[in-house]
Amino acid sequence: MKAAYIEQTGGAEVLRFGDRPIPEPAKGEVLVKLAFSGVNFTDVNARSGVNKIPLPAILGSEGAGTVERVGEGVTGFQAGDRVAYCMVRGSYAEYATVPAKMLVRVPSGVELTTAAAAMLQGMTAHYLTHSTFAIQKGHTALVHAAAGGTGRLLVQVVAMLGARVIGTVGTPEKAALAREAGASATILYDQQDWVAEVKRLTGGEGVDVVYDSVGKATYLKGFECLKTRGMMVHFGVASGPIDPLDTRVLTAKALFLARPGLGTHISSPDELARRSGDVFRWIGESKLRLRIDREYPLSEAAQAHSDLEARKTTGKLLLRI
Repeated sequence: MKAAYIEQTGGAEVLRFGDRPIPEPAKGEVLVKLAFSGVNFTDVNARSGVNKIPLPAILGSEGAGTVERVGEGVTGFQAGDRVAYCMVRGSYAEYATVPAKMLVRVPSGVELTTAAAAMLQGMTAHYLTHSTFAIQKGHTALVHAAAGGTGRLLVQVVAMLGARVIGTVGTPEKAALAREAGASATILYDQQDWVAEVKRLTGGEGVDVVYDSVGKATYLKGFECLKTRGMMVHFGVASGPIDPLDTRVLTAKALFLARPGLGTHISSPDELARRSGDVFRWIGESKLRLRIDREYPLSEAAQAHSDLEARKTTGKLLLRI
C-alpha cells in the first residue's frame, strides 16, 4: 500500500511517500480502507519530535473510509461499513488497523470528507466546552487561532451554547471568518496589544476562560486576560512548547489551569459515541459548519504540513487517499 511516513524526525522534508506493508488486524481490531485522512498539528508535532513516537512511523491520527475486514472477536462491524476515527496513528495510508472501540459509524447522509474533517477537531471543541470548562450562557471566552480548524469549530460551539466569543487571528481575512463563525469581536494579535484589547472589550473584567492552542507565544499573557477564578485551558503548542510555570502566579486571582487532551475524553465507547454523535448531529442541523480549506493527494503530505505550519490555511486540511 502507499503511505506517507517518517524514519527520523525533522522538518516537512523528512516525510516520505512510498510502499509499506498492509497491516493485519489483530484481535479486537478492524482493517479500514481509508478514503481521507485529516491533517492536524498533532501530526506536525509527531513529525518534528515534539511528541515522541516510535520510528519508523506512518503519520496521521484521523481518518474515514470503509471496513475491509475485521479481526478476531470483532462483532460490531462488518466489511463495507462506513467508519471514522481519530487518536489512532497511521491514517496517512491506504489501509490502517484501528481498535474497534475507537471506530464510529458514519451516519447516512454524511460524506466521508465531512467525517474525516470532523472527528478530531469537532470532538476537541466538544470536550473543551462541555467537560473541561462547561460553557454557559453569559460566559465570555477568548479563543486563540479563532479561524483555524479547531478554533473555528470552538467559536461556533461556544456561541451555540450562548456565550460571548472574542477571537484572536492573524489577518483581516481570518477575522472575517471568525466573526462569521460567531465571534462577537476579533483581535489581530500581530498588530494589536491583544491583552489590552481583551480588557477593553470586557470593561476591565476579563474573560471566564481562555482556550489556547498556540502555546509559547500566547500562554503567559493569557493569564492577564482572565477574571478572578477564570480558567486557562492550554490544549496545543502550535507556536512551540510552553516554558516552565511557577504556579504561584495563579494565586492572586485564584485562577485555574487545565492541560487536557482528547484521548482521555473518548476513552470509552460510550463517551466516544456521545461526543461524535453530538458533532454529527450538529453538522446535520447546520449548527456546526465545517470549512475544508484544502485537499491534497496523499503524495503531497509534506506540502500539507508546510502549509499548516506557515499558517497559510483557514480551516481543515485533508489528504485524499
